[in-house]
Amino acid sequence: MMFLSQLNDLEFWSTDIGNAYLESKTAEKVHIIAGPEFGELEGHLLVIKKALYGLRTSGQRWHDRLFDCLASLGFNPCKAEPDIWMRDAGDCCEYIAVYVDDLAIAMKDPQSLIDQLTSEPFKFKLKGTGPISFHLGMDIYIDDDGVMCMAPQKYIEKMVAN
Repeated sequence: MMFLSQLNDLEFWSTDIGNAYLESKTAEKVHIIAGPEFGELEGHLLVIKKALYGLRTSGQRWHDRLFDCLASLGFNPCKAEPDIWMRDAGDCCEYIAVYVDDLAIAMKDPQSLIDQLTSEPFKFKLKGTGPISFHLGMDIYIDDDGVMCMAPQKYIEKMVAN
């Protein structure tokens, strides 16, 4: 996608969807007995409706929710890599690469996608949105020759420090 964004003069952005699993509903019937932290509800049976980290199918429920969202915006999953989404933009394609709740976006106008994701009907809470500089442990930058590069510099520094 980095290459395609440079080749087609697309902006390359990233964003993270906050509390992604809570954006989808659980498929299981899950309940808990409220503890003292629930105050007056202590001892009551509470039904869990949102997917939570740790439930068996929460990852799948989130993936299904994001699938429906991106499909409704005109994106289709790549046949070779289903977590790369594409849509025709006239003279080129636009792309979204998905890793759980982290998105890398190669588009002519990525802000328009961000606006759609944060408004009705999705209302996702996004963080770290903007031109890509760090994604999935990799520093991404333009070198002195104008070439987009990626390097795990921060990751290596952290490992050396440890």
